[in-house]
Amino acid sequence: MADPSETDTAPKPYGPWRIVRRNQMYQDPWMSVHMDNVLRPDGNPGTYSTVRIKPGVCVIPVSKEGVCYLTKEFHYAVGRDTIEGISGGIEDGESAETAARRELQEEVGIVAGRLHLLGVVDPLTAALLSPTTLYLATDLSFTETNMESTECIERVELLFEDAVKMVMDSQITHAPSCVAILKANTRKGDWSTR
Repeated sequence: MADPSETDTAPKPYGPWRIVRRNQMYQDPWMSVHMDNVLRPDGNPGTYSTVRIKPGVCVIPVSKEGVCYLTKEFHYAVGRDTIEGISGGIEDGESAETAARRELQEEVGIVAGRLHLLGVVDPLTAALLSPTTLYLATDLSFTETNMESTECIERVELLFEDAVKMVMDSQITHAPSCVAILKANTRKGDWSTR
């Protein structure tokens, strides 16, 4: 459904909700915040706020020896260093696969001979719209990184089995990374037989 404009007068159906007016409260190149005036499913008026972040990718590169390459970086919202897959936003006009290849090279200096699509996840469905496409990267080669000026990223190398354990022990908490690692765990033949 297209976003109702701020000048629409008739409520627009949105699942069991009806949007009376959509108000954009904030926008920058990466995200926007909307507060909708709504009619709730019970028929009463209210508001509902959502955050929209540009679609992104999360890539788990694994060598034929079973070494997994992740990132360690301070993330502002959680206020600590996190270990996660190679992640970033999809630029306008860019495919998810192109974004995945670009992020791999920029953040950790990896070129993937093959990308295996692992699906799409919605990191948080109640108040955040940010679909993230997941990939397993194999047939790896290495080159220089090209990080953005705000990025202070450390490449982490560990056995893939240790990455799975870190997910299960909540040492890796970034939701797309957790899902990508667990999905990649079902695809070991994509790297271990090469």
